[in-house]
Amino acid sequence: MKKRMRYLMSLALVTAMVVPMAACGGSSSGSASSGTSASGSSAAASSSAASSESASEAASSASSAAAVSSGSAAAAGDEGKVLNIEVWNNEFPNRLADHYPGFEAADPDDATKGGKIGDVTVNFIVTDNQDNKYQTKLDEDLSAQADASDDSKVDLFLIEADYALKYVDADADVAMPLKDLGITDDDLSKQFQYTKDIVTDANGDIRGSSWQACSAGLIYNRAIAKEVLGSDDPDTVQQAVSDWDKFNETAKKMKDAGYKITATVNDTYRVYSNNVSGQWVQDGKVVVDDNIKKWADDSKALVDAGETTTNDMWSDEWSAGFQAPGDVFCYFGPAWLINFSMGNAPDKDDDGSIAHAGGWGMVNGPQSYYWGGSWICAAQGTDNPTLAKDIILTMTTDDDVMKDIAVKDSDCVNNKTVLDALAADDSFGNAILGGQNPYKMLSEGAEKIDMSKVSPYDQGCNEEYQQSMKNYFDGNASYDEALDQFKQGVAEKYPELSE
Repeated sequence: MKKRMRYLMSLALVTAMVVPMAACGGSSSGSASSGTSASGSSAAASSSAASSESASEAASSASSAAAVSSGSAAAAGDEGKVLNIEVWNNEFPNRLADHYPGFEAADPDDATKGGKIGDVTVNFIVTDNQDNKYQTKLDEDLSAQADASDDSKVDLFLIEADYALKYVDADADVAMPLKDLGITDDDLSKQFQYTKDIVTDANGDIRGSSWQACSAGLIYNRAIAKEVLGSDDPDTVQQAVSDWDKFNETAKKMKDAGYKITATVNDTYRVYSNNVSGQWVQDGKVVVDDNIKKWADDSKALVDAGETTTNDMWSDEWSAGFQAPGDVFCYFGPAWLINFSMGNAPDKDDDGSIAHAGGWGMVNGPQSYYWGGSWICAAQGTDNPTLAKDIILTMTTDDDVMKDIAVKDSDCVNNKTVLDALAADDSFGNAILGGQNPYKMLSEGAEKIDMSKVSPYDQGCNEEYQQSMKNYFDGNASYDEALDQFKQGVAEKYPELSE
């Protein structure tokens, strides 16, 4: 981790070092308003004196922070004194406060309140995701980037996969190519390919980086598995759900025994949608992929048979199956769902959840898929390119930091070397999963994820399709009527598209 102090140490050494800065132009996509008000959070860091050996290493690292986009050159010491980071919740502020060397939080109990890294003030501008408010705020601030004062510029911002292409689009040019920061393919070589594909523009340039590999699986109730399948062993359970035909056969067994296969049809949607053969929009037209149609067909059959419901995800009805003894056989999700949503771990207060009793297990399920993840992007026009580079490298590529995040935060990290080591270490069994170590399975799943079919329209199309199909599942519309509703909803969101 000592090498990750290079940014702080380099500030004392850069009087003779010149690092090209990002150009202030070009952020003209549908983005908008300047001024990052300092409402966010951050943490600060005190820099300690470095030995001559460390100083030499820092100098080397700083000088290798190569060309940071086209534009005027400036010494790293002349970079901005305010670092503005746009986020939608406290996840990244907490990660930075816990794992970035030299980050000193203004409020140890609330990382979103900001802080300092050396003599740089860090502001987190937090806007919640509800009703698209985060994207709206980010668009406003990025569109005003060229005319914003240095202290008001967006320096880093976080994005999610569903709308990533909007911000990594080469024509929009709001997120810097990582190569312009001096981040190389070799730096990212331990990351899973799908996490890079999601933030790769049409020219092949990667414009963001993630510390997470949110590959996911089927999370099953061990007690129900023992009762209905005769065993809660992962190999036995995987055989029963290894493809959609077997999954649907198992659903009937669960119904006959008095259980639901899933809490809602929406639990499986991401599995199907991550495994499509083509993009939602092709040649300007909306295309419903065969695998999306299969989700509708399979879900309708499950609902009609009483084997699942049409409840909304995150509703009380959906999460009721988290509580012991539970009447839902399985949920679909990644590590974060297990660790942060399904109930208290055994070492926490007893909340009556299956998780607290270590009563869940995890298998791959019918198809590999992912759910979630956050990507860090450097904004074009940032006046802190050296610090932006170091934060991205430290938080998404450093082996020690990746392991610390996995251990402390139970994240499935975006680092093949670290995950391989964790998978081989029996001490990393997950208590919620009855001691099962899921890292090998999650790592193998991440290797199989193919995000080459991602498109800028994914979020809107996926939302509209699920909402429209509920009428069909509930018997209030035919499939064709529900499909017409979907097409109307997409046309309202994306008037430039045709049916």
